[in-house]
Amino acid sequence: MTIVNMKVRHGPLARREAWEGRLYVLPWVIGFVLFTIGPMLASVYFSFTEYSVLSGAKWLGLENYTDIFTKDRLFRLSLINTFYFVVLSVPINLLASFLVALLLSVNLRGINFYRTLYYLPVITPAVASSLTWSLLFSGDFGLVNAVLRGLGLPTFNWLYDPQITKLVFVVMNLWGIGGSMIIFLAGLKNVPLSLYEAAHIDGASTWQRFYHITVPMMTPLVFFNLILGIIGTFQVFTGAYIITAGGPANSTLFYVLYLYNNAFKFFKMGYASALAWILFVIILAFTVVQLRMARLWVYYEAER
Repeated sequence: MTIVNMKVRHGPLARREAWEGRLYVLPWVIGFVLFTIGPMLASVYFSFTEYSVLSGAKWLGLENYTDIFTKDRLFRLSLINTFYFVVLSVPINLLASFLVALLLSVNLRGINFYRTLYYLPVITPAVASSLTWSLLFSGDFGLVNAVLRGLGLPTFNWLYDPQITKLVFVVMNLWGIGGSMIIFLAGLKNVPLSLYEAAHIDGASTWQRFYHITVPMMTPLVFFNLILGIIGTFQVFTGAYIITAGGPANSTLFYVLYLYNNAFKFFKMGYASALAWILFVIILAFTVVQLRMARLWVYYEAER
């Protein structure tokens, strides 16, 4: 058998289209190199230096990283605060967004209004949301304490008690479940009805159909939202910066807020760059672990 190696020749029109495609993508490539890759590489260098922006960078080697892990008490505290927030916030948000998606998956008149209502907080400016929550949880005239007083229940100084302030931020974070909810809702709408019909014919109850069909079919979306949730909550910043500025007693000094303070408050840009790359490694490690564990519980219909 003779194999003929035929070289495909592109005509002038094909070559022109190829060059036009490269020209169209060129602005994005330039922007990505200048504003993403460039700053990342610069931050790697600055993480090994003493750099205050106002003066030149002085090479320190590993001194920044050594100081972070051996001398910096606030680094450990901010990391603990952030882990606390991640461990509480991510599971609660996943469960809440999934339950809301289930409620909004029914076909009723006006259901699109409620879907829009739940999604609106996602597109609300973070600063406006933070200011609203600070008013709601105000100890003197906040709506939350007003409701508690009306019910005859004890009130709390929500934003000035180190024991409960992080819990307040966990509750605040529920405000943004609309993004995960809309993803779950799309997944629920794409579960084949034939699976439910076959299970119903076989005598499966509503709970059995939910547990053996809905939940397995949703595991890829749970995994997706879990990854995004962990990445997002590790970078919590806006609410803590605007409402409490890390207080009281550093109880809401989250990692990115501490990084920001070092970079733009104390002008320790080299130290802040080292903190940023440590956070990158932590998030990367969590993501890799989740990717490896996914094979144990995530069900992909196409693979069966």
